Amino acid sequence: MRHNGGYPVRLLHYKVPWSPNCKTPHDMMTDLRYPLQGNTVPFWAVPVIGIVLPCAIFGGIYFKKKNFYDLHHGILGILYSVLITAVITDAIKDGVGRPRPDFFWRCFPDGKDLYDNVTTGVLCHGEKSVIKEGHKSFPSGHASWSFAGLGFLTWYLTGKITVFDRKGHIAKLCIIVLPLLTAALVAVSRVDDYWHHWQDVFAGAIIGLTVASFCYLQFFPYPFDADGLWPYAYNTLQLAEAGIAANSFSVRPTEEMVEEGQGEGGIALRDAVRPMEETVEEGQGQGRIALRDALRCEED
Repeated sequence: MRHNGGYPVRLLHYKVPWSPNCKTPHDMMTDLRYPLQGNTVPFWAVPVIGIVLPCAIFGGIYFKKKNFYDLHHGILGILYSVLITAVITDAIKDGVGRPRPDFFWRCFPDGKDLYDNVTTGVLCHGEKSVIKEGHKSFPSGHASWSFAGLGFLTWYLTGKITVFDRKGHIAKLCIIVLPLLTAALVAVSRVDDYWHHWQDVFAGAIIGLTVASFCYLQFFPYPFDADGLWPYAYNTLQLAEAGIAANSFSVRPTEEMVEEGQGEGGIALRDAVRPMEETVEEGQGQGRIALRDALRCEED
């Protein structure tokens, strides 16, 4: 505890992560001296952009096509995508603990840096919550959340407007690029606000896109498939209503089915042969009678 202008200030000892360039904590803090400023895209806006906006598009398509399966799986898939991405992102943030570019001003709000003479560790005298938040730079949560939601929306729109129909409609590509462009602008704003390094934003985008792809393909076919317009559940229902099993091509007849089929085939063959035998016997009998009558006429 020390006094600064008559007020007691708590000193917090922090270890700055080791630098591959063998920089001292003082040099590293100099590199983290970007200005501390607010967010261009506030935290509350990220769920609106990444979840609410796509769900509104899902609802619009539902009112037009009246496909409840599509609405249900669209909302379920995007919620899974964002939730899984959030868990992965926060776990990595807490595990890595990389300082933000503005960490100096979080640690030393008055601009007076202080270091331990023995361990050369950083002695922060800023607010504890602000300092703790300053160790959550990698990866970017704004970037991962945005790409998880808007990346899922990109997959969804790609299937709905049949981008890969081999007709060469450039306008369709422009439509599916818009969600990714929006996510990219959100990610770039984090670097511009000095809340993240560019590596943090890049890693967050990769995490979000990867999770979004897995979650989409869990519920929907590939957009370039013939049945890529609707989710698996709806396609299976349509096949069932048409009297076709969705996986009938992979089912082989069992031995009992074969024996039963053979038995039924043997019965059918027997029933078909019997009339033929009776007809032959009847013909043979009539032939004998005719031959006998002819011989009698000759004798007479």
